[in-house]
Amino acid sequence: MAGPAPARWLRPLIALALALVLAPELPPVQAGLAPRPAEPGPPVRLFTEEELARFGGEEEDQPIYMAVKGVVFDVTSGKEFYGRGAPYNALTGKDSTRGVAKMSLDPADLTHDTTGLTAEELKSLDDIFTRVYKAKYPIVGYTARRILNEDGSPNLDFKPEDQPHFDIKDEF
Repeated sequence: MAGPAPARWLRPLIALALALVLAPELPPVQAGLAPRPAEPGPPVRLFTEEELARFGGEEEDQPIYMAVKGVVFDVTSGKEFYGRGAPYNALTGKDSTRGVAKMSLDPADLTHDTTGLTAEELKSLDDIFTRVYKAKYPIVGYTARRILNEDGSPNLDFKPEDQPHFDIKDEF
């Protein structure tokens, strides 16, 4: 027997994510329900490519963000590596998954696209993602591409339970 279609559970999740991103504040707590304690760090949000590009390290008073595998990290604490004029500044303000996998700063590799990467490059990507970015830098959001396709339809490969900072028992 086939399970429910992924789009069935995905649409409410996308609607909830968009509502949380766009809501100016959360509604007051209902009587008798204790709120969950807030997690430390900035709120997690959804970034379009244009929004992410604003955090490329060019402005001194702005945080520096970069995405790997659709996860947006705040790399401001590594300003000497990622800030303006720093060696890895080319990786910031975008999803640089391919560049991280190939250990390349070639502009053609500074993309989310992993098409054609070798098994060794994919393993390197997973290792760096886990041992460097997830271990060292706070997650501030996800790229819209991780959840939505180019045409705005749901990305059926998106699995909330596989996302960093997502715990299904906390959500339902």
